[in-house]
Amino acid sequence: MSTLDPVIHTPARLQIAATLAQLPVGDSLAFTRLQKELSMTAGNLSTHIHKLENARYVEVTKTYEGRSPVTYLALSTSGRGALETYTRQMREILTKGSPE
Repeated sequence: MSTLDPVIHTPARLQIAATLAQLPVGDSLAFTRLQKELSMTAGNLSTHIHKLENARYVEVTKTYEGRSPVTYLALSTSGRGALETYTRQMREILTKGSPE
């Protein structure tokens, strides 16, 4: 059995990746919107986003809307691949059946 990706295996990061994976490729979600959807504090979400960004699983774009800063998040191609691999591995674990 291969080792599960520890970056994605953390529950909060798995939620972030799964939520961003629902977006079409090329789309992004505002940090504040993701924060509300996941009911996470800004600090907690920011910490997990930073770890996903360091692994190159999430792309972060900082911009302005008028005078207000806005951060947009998108799952990268490697992030989508990592999530697909993680999902496949979990299915394999769950379908192996119970030990005798």
